[in-house]
Amino acid sequence: MILSPVEQSIKRKIESAGVPLKDWDINIYRGVLTGYNDAFIISGAKRDEILAECRTEEERRKTDELIRPVLRGRDIKRYGYEFADLYLIATFPSMHYNIEEYPAVKNYLLSFGIERLEQTGKEYIVNGEKIKARKKTNNKWFETQDSISYWDDFFKPKIVWSRLMRLSKNDINNFPRFCFTSGDYFVVDSLCFFSGSNVEVLVNELNSEFAAWYFFNNVAVLDNGGFQMRQQYVENIPLPKLTKGVTKKTVDEKIYEAFGFSCKEIDFIREAIKHKQQEVLNIIK
Repeated sequence: MILSPVEQSIKRKIESAGVPLKDWDINIYRGVLTGYNDAFIISGAKRDEILAECRTEEERRKTDELIRPVLRGRDIKRYGYEFADLYLIATFPSMHYNIEEYPAVKNYLLSFGIERLEQTGKEYIVNGEKIKARKKTNNKWFETQDSISYWDDFFKPKIVWSRLMRLSKNDINNFPRFCFTSGDYFVVDSLCFFSGSNVEVLVNELNSEFAAWYFFNNVAVLDNGGFQMRQQYVENIPLPKLTKGVTKKTVDEKIYEAFGFSCKEIDFIREAIKHKQQEVLNIIK
């Protein structure tokens, strides 16, 4: 594709001052794949029921630590999130849990039938109903489908985003949507996240006007007006190294200053964003 002079200038400046996200001091991961969300993602009320079934204070303490608050794609907003009072039974294979130490959790999971939970890929007939087990892995029936060797990163401050960012007429200006969360929240596999240094700065940069322009131009829009924001696309966005004092109110100005963009180049980026937004609106109609 032949670039106009202003586009060539913007490209040169980005290449000079931008650092791809993957080259920052961070680790990017996908959220948890359970293989059977109906069992492993529970409401706050069900969590309370399970904890009430614990026979000892030690079991209750351990069970409470095992059941973690979880976020889904629909919960993620720009900068923030809306917690839906949902929890993940985080029996990651990499943690080598002994389910016998969690009898209340064991009884709850078995209420779904071990045939549904085992990870064999087999099919069964139970009470006249065809039951398909989770896909075949080496994991145990009470464990999540993913091993999650990076489980400790969930406990760190992190930036979370949906791998499929859907846009509507009402939120066309709220793109992209990256949010900062504390170490309290785990996330499901429809989301990606990263922990590491400078997450407070990066959440502002990733929600910036420049980021909107970059993703509009480098991520394909789907027929439903959504964007495939998978790791391989997001990790390549070039961002300038800004200081921790940058806020969401000042981030656009600081990014343009760091890249050395002229007024003409900034105007070009802003007009390009409006054009792409209209393209998406035309698709959504």
